[in-house]
Amino acid sequence: MRVLIGLCSVLAVAVAGAEIATAEHPPGPYRFLATIGLFGLSQAIGLWITIGSQRIGLPWGEAALLVGMCLLPAHWLVPVAPIGALVGLLVAGVAPVKALYNAAAYTIAAALACGVAALFGGVGEVPPLHPATATALAAAAVTYWLVTALFAVTAVAFARGGSVRELVLGNFGAKIIMLVGNIAVGLLAVGLGLADFRYLAAAPPLLWLLYEVYKARMRAGDERRAWQELATAVHALNRLDVASVVDAAVVGVRRLFSPDSVEITVRGAGHPVRTYQGRAGSDAVSVVEPALDEPAGNGPGLLHHRLVVGEEHVGDLRVRHGAATAFSERDRLALSAFADALGASLHNAASHDRLREMAERKAYEAEHDTLTGLANRTRLMERGDAMLRVRPGEEPHEVALLLLDLDHFKDVNDTLGHAAGDQLLRAIAATLSARTESDELLVRLGGDEFALLIGAPPARRQAVEYAVERARELSAALAVPVEIAGVALSVEASIGVAAVLAGGCVMAELLRRADVAMYQAKRAGRSIGRYEPARDEASTDRLALLAEFREALSADDQLVLHLQPAIDLESGEPTGTEALVRWQHPRRGLLGPGEFVGVVEKSDLVGPFTRYVLNLALGVMARWGADGLDVPVAVNMSARSLLDRKLPADVAELLGRHQVPPERLVLEITETVMMTELEVVDDVLAGLRSLGVRLSVDDFGTGYSSLTFLARFAVDEVKVDQEFVGRMGDAPEAEAIVRSTVELGRALGLRVVAEGVETAEQKAALRAMGCEAGQGYHFSPPMPADKTAEVLWSMRGAAEDRGARVIPLSARVAQPGQE
Repeated sequence: MRVLIGLCSVLAVAVAGAEIATAEHPPGPYRFLATIGLFGLSQAIGLWITIGSQRIGLPWGEAALLVGMCLLPAHWLVPVAPIGALVGLLVAGVAPVKALYNAAAYTIAAALACGVAALFGGVGEVPPLHPATATALAAAAVTYWLVTALFAVTAVAFARGGSVRELVLGNFGAKIIMLVGNIAVGLLAVGLGLADFRYLAAAPPLLWLLYEVYKARMRAGDERRAWQELATAVHALNRLDVASVVDAAVVGVRRLFSPDSVEITVRGAGHPVRTYQGRAGSDAVSVVEPALDEPAGNGPGLLHHRLVVGEEHVGDLRVRHGAATAFSERDRLALSAFADALGASLHNAASHDRLREMAERKAYEAEHDTLTGLANRTRLMERGDAMLRVRPGEEPHEVALLLLDLDHFKDVNDTLGHAAGDQLLRAIAATLSARTESDELLVRLGGDEFALLIGAPPARRQAVEYAVERARELSAALAVPVEIAGVALSVEASIGVAAVLAGGCVMAELLRRADVAMYQAKRAGRSIGRYEPARDEASTDRLALLAEFREALSADDQLVLHLQPAIDLESGEPTGTEALVRWQHPRRGLLGPGEFVGVVEKSDLVGPFTRYVLNLALGVMARWGADGLDVPVAVNMSARSLLDRKLPADVAELLGRHQVPPERLVLEITETVMMTELEVVDDVLAGLRSLGVRLSVDDFGTGYSSLTFLARFAVDEVKVDQEFVGRMGDAPEAEAIVRSTVELGRALGLRVVAEGVETAEQKAALRAMGCEAGQGYHFSPPMPADKTAEVLWSMRGAAEDRGARVIPLSARVAQPGQE
């Protein structure tokens, strides 16, 4: 502002000096005095409008200019008119600096106005008033008005940092009306004065009447604009958070009062007192430290209002100006109304903030454990159900759950107290959290139970295998001693692991399965247990699976056989095959026997299932026999099948139906099944032997009385369990078991078949031991019947090319004492 005032003053002095330097002889003194008095009165009795805290004058300068142009030549009018204006401004109480700036602006405006009048033909000292002269005078008046308005708007914009557009358009209608009135009065005064100076006596009443009309109109427009701005500012306070209310309040105060700065102090229950400040010329709102000696009420250049809602003091509003400003009663009323609205908005926003905080805290507590801060069961169920939900177009993925139950936690509470138990739980939560991945969810279910929900495992990893690996990591982390109540404690936990393909079940079922696996681990004395459907007596899938299996037995395309050849280790010729049932489930896809056989064996479907599989196997043998392929097929028999006295008759009926020689059917019976002393088992086995079918002992060596049952029952074959075969190279005891089984079989005249042969090294080792046959992926995986036939023919052809001759199991000569 100081730079602006200085530049304007220098320019005005230069313009006035230039005009005086080129002026001719001066007119009479009365003309100078009349011009000075005319301009002085135009400023002293001018109208004022208020924009914010700035008062902009609307003087009669245009009318005074028109009369002055007829009293003095342009070279004398330009330096003389501002002198009268300066005197009038000082008389009106305008600050000297502001009066000096306005006088400088009037000098420049008068010079430009006279120049425009000259362009329109000019005016003489006492010209006749005709249209050309009136046009020149009107153009000069408009130029004078535009220039003075430009200087006024520039000054106010610098002073308040506001919008130039707002200053120009504020009360624009009243300004235009006053301009037109000023020009009309000036031309009237010029016309009357030229005709007869006595007519000028009628000018004062006309000016007074025009002044009152202007004054009333401008006051009405000023009040309307002010209250509209107040209503807009109050409406903008309708926000739901304190920061937004403060921002809106700062903007509103700037529009209403054009302050140098505005400060809003916010006081909230449970929150620190904060003071926000906004300054002129900046949109930023900053937090400041309030002055310690802050006055409690209004002062020079300060409007202060306490923000009170009811009896609660919610804050303070302070509007500051750099210089002492005389605030009108309307300013105080507007501030009071705005402050009341601001106080209510701050109170409402603070209440909303408290309600939101309470809602967030309740929502957090609803999904988190209060002791450890971990997620709780509710959060686990929500997150788990979302992860198990199958969305259209989404790639299938697995979900795994670990359930951890601390061992002997009750002893900690009983010995060290519940406070120590809580401390231990928090320490365990911290230990587990430190080892939880970002895409996993760690949960405390309650008591001493924790759970870890795992989404899609890393690429090429099965969820259950990855979950077991994570369980080992967590178990090892918990084993690190932690000091509780001065005692170093090493925590052990039983961990249940369950995994399922998304869409396979809901979260409640996955949690139940993990719980079953955890208790199975406890009963077995292990730290980690996998969920096994066959051992789950309460599985919800069990009922659904059995209902679906009944439908599968009535269909002819769901239960299918895959067959795996057994190969003579010496010649390479096939000596038999094992029938392995598969379930082509219409919804779950191809299921292996481990996913449903255990459930079926514990139901009333075991009998129909056994007959169904026998029928399929005998059908395959009949087709192979018709093609000249007389390879035996082995069928696994369940424990409950041997309790059915009708089984021998059913087998005989099926053999007759398919016209298959009985010696080509091999029934595999597990060693543990044959340990029962029930008479019915002896009768069923005797009946099967009388038919001529062959008996094989599956999983030999895994039972409790392997030698006892060989002496009790007449069998044709023993199959060494694949666990021992797979460990031969690493465990001497496993190799010893296989070797002793081979030697025992040879001594008893039994054929020995090694299961699970996976490598050429295993085949060579078995052959060196004297084992006759092997079965496993090294020779062939399980395949459908037609594919298996092709492989068998190929194996037989290759053996014949080498000149080998193998006696199949069905052609063996019974040993003495055997039927």
